Amino acid sequence: MNISGFRTSRRIRQTRKWAVLLLAGACAALGIAPRARARTGAPTFYKNVLPILQQRCQSCHHAGEISMPLVTYAQTRPYAQAIAKSVRKRAMPPWFADPRFGKFSNNPTLSRGEIRTIIAWAAAGAPAGNPRDAPPARHWATGWRIPRPDKVIRMPAPVQVRAHGIMPYTYEIVPSGFTKNEWVQMVELRPSVAALVHHAVVYIRPPHSHWLPHAPIGVPFTASSLKDAQDRRDARWNDARLLIVYASGSPPDEWPDGLAKFVRAGSDFVFQLHFMPMGHAAKVRASIGVVFAKAPVKCRVVTLQLTNSSFLIPPEASNFPVEAWGTLPNNATLLDIFPHMHLRGKRFEFNILRKNGKVRTLLYVHYNFKWQLHYELAKPLRLKAGTKLQAIGWYDNSWNNPDNPDPNVAVRWGDQDFDEMFIGFFDVAIPPGENKYQFFVRHPAPKKAAKVKRP
Repeated sequence: MNISGFRTSRRIRQTRKWAVLLLAGACAALGIAPRARARTGAPTFYKNVLPILQQRCQSCHHAGEISMPLVTYAQTRPYAQAIAKSVRKRAMPPWFADPRFGKFSNNPTLSRGEIRTIIAWAAAGAPAGNPRDAPPARHWATGWRIPRPDKVIRMPAPVQVRAHGIMPYTYEIVPSGFTKNEWVQMVELRPSVAALVHHAVVYIRPPHSHWLPHAPIGVPFTASSLKDAQDRRDARWNDARLLIVYASGSPPDEWPDGLAKFVRAGSDFVFQLHFMPMGHAAKVRASIGVVFAKAPVKCRVVTLQLTNSSFLIPPEASNFPVEAWGTLPNNATLLDIFPHMHLRGKRFEFNILRKNGKVRTLLYVHYNFKWQLHYELAKPLRLKAGTKLQAIGWYDNSWNNPDNPDPNVAVRWGDQDFDEMFIGFFDVAIPPGENKYQFFVRHPAPKKAAKVKRP
């Protein structure tokens, strides 16, 4: 992800393999078992378990998602024991925020009572119960986790992903087709072969932009394939506005009524894709689905980031810190936080640094590269101009890290998995008539009115 952010601190030394819930081997018979008879008082699927699945699991576990569907009894029954084991260990639903810091509206963590219900149901033989006890079915838009999109923008040309080796970032510029200014309240990115995509970013390029002016439209290209030197530089590092950032395990972007991202009529979307060859060649496209705001927009959402690209992680370092910080130029409301590191990522903090030296931790994550999640604040946080924000992460480049590509090498910033990154993305709400660049114009503090002495 080659995007610039706040000034980087230099004081410190420096997919989801789209993970399917690994339930294989948990059930002796993979066929559909006969309907189990419930023990007296035992939880049943329709009355007790299905409501939990609908609220906590089916957003990822329904038809069209890479995870197996858990919508019907027939689909769920074979995995009963494995589901019980997974929730007992709190491995599912995935969530990595330390509960001591912050409250988040998208926390899918099961309550103790819900965990006990699922475990008891599996122990009783996973009885079905009475179908008339089932809650109303949830309806999922085919192929999407957001409601049915108002518009789908698809890359016209696929990218040929090789079977082996390293692939550079690939770009494709796609006209939005927006004939009028639009406020986008929900957006989801879907690759045609998710397992091959390490990450993707979609940038907004407004009309008459000077960014990548000579790049082709509607066909894939890489930075090195561009003939213009400035285009090559701009492809590798830019400050363009972000529509969505997608990584393994990340959910769609959805904001409540009154909040949305702005896209000007006639804009282009610039897709940036990073592929991971997996042993077989394939042609891959990506699409974005957008839902437009129906209610009046009160605040504009913009994505910012704290970035450090100047670190050097020593060989065999097991707990190496990397930091970035910056101060907000104007008032804003913090909505969510999205950490991004690679395979050596271990922990991530997002803090407010007080002038008195105290630290307020907003998010503390036990980082998991396979499940890169957004953390949506349960209560948006108003931040005053001058608020100092810090992102700090720790990396495990030792032999104790089973995902470490090579503990013997020093690691720098780079595009590939065997390199590292350090970015703390965060969404803020600002006045609807202000854009990202205007937000970064610092306005002098108003002078205090002179005291007037009464006669």
